[in-house]
Formats: sequence, C-alpha cells, structure tokens
Amino acid sequence: MLKVLLPDGSEKSYDKSVSALDVASEIGAGLAKATVAAIVTTPSEDPTGEATVTTISATELLPNDGVVQLRLLTKKDREALDIMRHSCAHVMARAVMRLFQDVQLAFGPTTENGFYYDFWKKEPFTEEDFAKIEEEMGKIVKADEAFERVEVSREEAIQLLQDAGQTLKVEHLQTGLAENERVTFYRQGEFVDLCRGPHIPSAKFIGAFKIMSTSTAYWKGDANNQMLFRVYGTAFFDKKELDAYLTQLEEAKKRDHRVLGKRHELFMVNPRVGSGLVVWLPKGAIIRKQLENFIYEELIKRGYQPMYSPVICRVELFETSGHYPYYADSQFPPITVDGGDRYLLRPMNCPLHVMVYESKPRSYRDLPLRLAEFGNVHRFEQSGELNGMTRVRGFTQDDAHIFCTEDQVEEEFKNCIDMTLKVLKTMGFEDYEVRLSFRDWTSEKYVGDPEVWKKAQAALEKVCHEMNLPKLKIVEGEAAFYGPKADFVVRDCLGREWQLGTIQLDYNLPSPERFNLSYIGSDGQLHQPVMIHRAPFGSFERFTGILIEHFAAAFPLWLSPEQARVLTISEKYQEYGQKVVERLKEAGIRATLDDSSEKIGAKIRVARNDLVPYLCVVGAKEEETGAVAVRGRKQGEMGAIDLDAFIADLQSEIKERRL
Repeated sequence: MLKVLLPDGSEKSYDKSVSALDVASEIGAGLAKATVAAIVTTPSEDPTGEATVTTISATELLPNDGVVQLRLLTKKDREALDIMRHSCAHVMARAVMRLFQDVQLAFGPTTENGFYYDFWKKEPFTEEDFAKIEEEMGKIVKADEAFERVEVSREEAIQLLQDAGQTLKVEHLQTGLAENERVTFYRQGEFVDLCRGPHIPSAKFIGAFKIMSTSTAYWKGDANNQMLFRVYGTAFFDKKELDAYLTQLEEAKKRDHRVLGKRHELFMVNPRVGSGLVVWLPKGAIIRKQLENFIYEELIKRGYQPMYSPVICRVELFETSGHYPYYADSQFPPITVDGGDRYLLRPMNCPLHVMVYESKPRSYRDLPLRLAEFGNVHRFEQSGELNGMTRVRGFTQDDAHIFCTEDQVEEEFKNCIDMTLKVLKTMGFEDYEVRLSFRDWTSEKYVGDPEVWKKAQAALEKVCHEMNLPKLKIVEGEAAFYGPKADFVVRDCLGREWQLGTIQLDYNLPSPERFNLSYIGSDGQLHQPVMIHRAPFGSFERFTGILIEHFAAAFPLWLSPEQARVLTISEKYQEYGQKVVERLKEAGIRATLDDSSEKIGAKIRVARNDLVPYLCVVGAKEEETGAVAVRGRKQGEMGAIDLDAFIADLQSEIKERRL
C-alpha cells in the first residue's frame, strides 16, 4: 500500500502502481492537464537520516508502497521551466539529427536562461542554420509526441548506442556511468537519447523557443578531448515571456559594461597586460574610491580594524587552510624560489587574517576581533569564462574576517547581514533573495565534524528567520568546503540575477586540524574561536561591472566621476565659468569646464552623452546675479539657481548618497 501526502495536508492511498499524473487526474482534470512533472520526497528509514528528494516525470511510477510526499509541478513553478527547457534541448537535438548527417550527440543540459546541446559533426553550425533548426523543431512540437522513459541495463544501453553509432555516449557509459547497473533513455518518436530526465509529458508544453547562438566546446569540458559544436537556445511556456526575454536581452546589450566601460573611459582589459586583469582608468578609479570610502566608513562604525597583507605568500599557508588542494585547478601555479621555497599568488585572504589573529595570545575580552582588508587576490579562470569586470583573474575583495566566541556567532552574523542589507539599499538593489548554502551530506568534499556543521547551519537559519529576510531559500550542496554560508542574490533593473554579498560561518579553519586557533576563556581555559568570512560587495571589479549595467553608466551623483559640468555660452564668460568650477571644487564637487568655441546646444548634447548629472550654463545673466542655469540629468530644466544654494543642494545629495 502506498500513502501519498499532498501539500494541502490531504492524503491518498493506492494498492496499485500509479504515476504522479494519475494522482493529478484523480484530483481534477484541469490539474492533470497542467501537470508538467513532480517532486517526490521519501522519508529516510533512519529516524535521524535525511529524506530523499527526487524530481520525476509526470508519467513515472511512484513507489508501490510506503509513504511519499508529492508536489505536482505546473507551469507556475520555476522547476517546471527547467524541465521543459531540458525537453526542448532534446527537441533541438532531434531536429539537428534530422537535418544533418553523421551527427554525434554529447550532452544537453539547462542553463540559467535556457539550454544548450553539444554535437560532433564535420562542419560547424552557422547562424544560417538557426532558422532551419527552429522550423524543424516547430514540426516536432506540433506533432505533440510523448516523452517516454525507458530503463535498461547498462549492457543493453551500450549495445543500443553502438548500433546507433553514438560513440560519445558509449564512451560515457563505459567511463562516467561505469558503476551504474541500469540507466535510462528518453524516447520521442524516432529520437532516443541517454538521459536521466525528467521530461515533460509531451511536446505541447513547449510554448515558444528560439536558437540563440553557437560556439565550440570540448567533450566533457576537457581541452584534450574531441572538439564539439554547441548550440544555445531558450524556451518559455508562453510566447509573451519569450518576447519579453528577447527585449530584455536587447536592453542588456545596450547596458553591457564592457561597451559602456570603454565609451565612458572607466576601465580597460589590455591583452598586453594580461587576460582577465583589469586596469582602472581615472574615471573608473573615482567610482572605486567612492565605493571604498563608503564601505570603509561602515567598517569603522561597526568596530572593524583595517589591515594589509602581501599578495604572495608561502604555499604551505594554503595547504594548512585547505584552499590549495581544494582549489588547485583555479589557482596560478606556485613559484619556486632559491632554496626550494614555494610561493603562491594568494587566491583568498583568509589565511593571512588568521596569521594576524594568532600573532599574539587572545583572551575572550579581545573578542570579537573584526579584521578588514581590501585584499587583492588572483584566480586562474579559464579564458572562455573571462568577461570584462564580472569574471576576472585578479580582483580586490572588500574582505573581512571576524573571530568570535560561539556565544557571539548569532549577533555577529546579524551584524554582517545588516551591513550587507545597507549596501544593497544604498545601491538601489531592493529586489533580492537570501540563499543559505548548506552541506550535501552525500558529498566527500566537505571537511570538519558533521555535528559542528549541523550546529552552524542551525545558527544561520535561526538568525535569518529572526531578521525576517525575504525569499529565504536553502540550497543543499552549495556550502564552502569549510562551512555553510548566506549568499545575497539581487535582481537588477532588468530582472537579471547577480550573486553579490556573501557571509560564511567557519568552525574548521580555527580547528586543531587546520590552524589550531585559541583564546583564553573566562574560566582560564583555552577555547577555539569561530570565524565568520564576509564580503558585502564580493569584489570591487565585479560589483562595479554590475553597477555599470544596473545604472547604464548613469551613476547617482555621489558615484559619478564627473558630478557637474560648467558650460559657457560664449568666450566672454570664460572667466566666470572658471570661478564657478573653482567654487564647486572647493566644495568637494567633481566639476569640469567646457569653454570651447562650440555652440551651447552642442556642448549640452556632449555633456548629456557623457551622462553628467548636472549641467551649469553660464552667461551674462548668471554672471551678474552670481547664479548658474541648471539642467539636471533626471530633473531637466531647473532654471537659474544661486551658486551657494546649488552647492549646498549638491553637497546634501552627495552626503545622503541619494539615488
């Protein structure tokens, strides 16, 4: 007998084999028609164990007995969109197989905004192929054939794929799935693909789709393996959603920080300097300095102590911390110097902050110790992953580490969250969610006592609930190797998601197995402190790149490299214009003078294109009255304003960091 528990608290019992779709049909025909897939939660037989959560196709059979929790997925659920997109990847692969000869199938996963499929064929895909592929996909969707799940033994699967000439899939069965006794295929018409699923019931659920681009890739991501051709696509349940997404992409192109950064002279990445290494140009450096000033003010208010440390240090430091073996593939190779000592461009700042903590004996009276540094770090990102300022090889973190007693953890974590929230509010990021990244108990990548992990995760969850954080989400398996964390994911003005601030709880680096940190407690005994890692910005490079796109380079006044530009109506007023600029600069306002021979209309157009927040036009009337004729980027014509009053208004806007 199978007992099915539904989200509304109701129960259903079955003495025969049923699928999720059967359960939906029993509830109502409308629900059955809308059901895309289902999530099945099976309690552990061990009272202390974790429940098993599985996403399945709607037509897949549930267990014959026991108790399961069932959540039916419809088009309203985000999980359903990913399932539909994966099914659309199969439809695209089927279309490619129909259109081109001698095609080898690789993999076709979903991405954040769509899907892709990797193929081997003799010639690369071109943009001219996209329309043909889309047309064939349309025929497949219109036919509305079912996605059928087929489970076979691994030996049967190998034979099936050998007969089909799919050598890449055969290799995967013989290596990647070597320990799987049984595997699954999904069949749709003549198309059969090795896949664990799940999939939509039939092609009718694919509302609208589009082929987006093509690129090269390597089998299993290894440059030593066979080169493949990748085709990217996207799909939505509704054509309006697709159209809105394509419109958003067009707007995103206009806001591309790489284009705007070059146009407004904010930063550059020069191949003669090195790939993924950002050079901040003077205007961009002003923005960065304002961000540094803002966060530094907050640090001092909140009791942090600044520090500096070298960007290169001995490898052994990172071997002790665990960073070197765990992140070896994403670090620059060690440098061996005379005597055999090995040095490493630091990929993280944490071990150096640990060195400061252990530089002298600590007492409970010294805690919490909050150390902060704008620390330069280096990661060897793959060249294909580099992207302007948002994915680089050298960057500066607004990094800090808090060493505290266990009793202080919750309060310190609250303070870190509060600081991150202030950063988001100041920058105008009001739409965000908090993701608690916890340990995957089946993975071996994590270090430390499981009981300590449970305690740490419980503390984080408690704090977040007490602070009533919106859209709180727990993600299993995304924790750092040494501890759980809270990531702040914001949506910009285009609705795109960015992971920004992060706060991590760490019981492992201070442990005897790592750095063996200690403090003398009130009982006179040695105790182990707890570490909190936090960075509200993440990195200045990535954060600035996101801000460029979020504001479309039209920064709020306090961040703008040029805050006001004085425009003379003619050369006769050059002297007064210069006096106005000097007064503005004396008041701490970044101002420039355009006293060129161009007509005033042309000067205004140039200043607008340069996105200067305030334009100050000066002529005879303004000189006579000691005023400026102001045009605001947002406000438009503001009329003649007394210069002293104008300066006071700007100073107030800057001080309050208004958006």
